[in-house]
Amino acid sequence: MPRYDFRCRSCGTTFELNRPMARANDPATCPDGHPDTVKLLSTVAVTGAKASAPAPGGGGGGGCCGGGCCG
Repeated sequence: MPRYDFRCRSCGTTFELNRPMARANDPATCPDGHPDTVKLLSTVAVTGAKASAPAPGGGGGGGCCGGGCCG
């Protein structure tokens, strides 16, 4: 279930809620009971493997633009 971060405009408390995506924009009440909250923009870091270097010999891929059939 996704986690959403909120900040209370009344007391400044930052808190998070786990809720279904269908309820992502529903109002949230701060843990101290204040109803004036705002959903914070979350950042997501995506990492992956390094891109590999092309194979020696310039073979490229198949198909029209990489297989040497067009020229």
